[in-house]
Amino acid sequence: MTTSSYRALIRAPRRNAPIVFTFHGTGGDEHQFAGLASQILPDAGLISPRGDVSEFGALRFFRRTSEGSYDMQDLAIRTEKMANFIAAHKAENPERAIYGLGYSNGANILASVLFRQPELFDRAALLHPLIPWIPSDNKQLKDRRILITAGQRDPICPLPLTERLVDYFAGQRARVEACYHPGGHEIRPEELQELHTFLT
Repeated sequence: MTTSSYRALIRAPRRNAPIVFTFHGTGGDEHQFAGLASQILPDAGLISPRGDVSEFGALRFFRRTSEGSYDMQDLAIRTEKMANFIAAHKAENPERAIYGLGYSNGANILASVLFRQPELFDRAALLHPLIPWIPSDNKQLKDRRILITAGQRDPICPLPLTERLVDYFAGQRARVEACYHPGGHEIRPEELQELHTFLT
């Protein structure tokens, strides 16, 4: 395990605040959600990795073959790498709560880590995830706090797949919450309010 596997924006926590991992969307970078995390939890630590896959210059966390179709072998490799990165930071902060926040491609890598090693996070917010496969059961998801937000008319992340993901977490007996808005792939104020409530 190593804490230097990714180029990352890192800020130390203050007092007893948690550490928040943020994962950007396609074309974003490590700064995309740093300000938002700081607004919601001013004392929290921040670890925001930069995706190390380039798709025509747009940064991502794993490869895809087309819109909505993933390179599953690459995703498995990148998920293990990310899980090790998170675990290394968690080991350096054994008494702190660890939160995750990911949007779009960032939500997908965060979800993929959760499917394999849910014990890494105390809370995880998945904004507009797209998981086009049914994950394996994992008993360690029980009582894990999960927030999923989505647009009901999202052309990138179809609502039925989001609802299926919510049902999956519910089936694992996670403490899952869902927030839908009537729009598309954009993040709207109502989901930011839900995110604020969820993280605080």
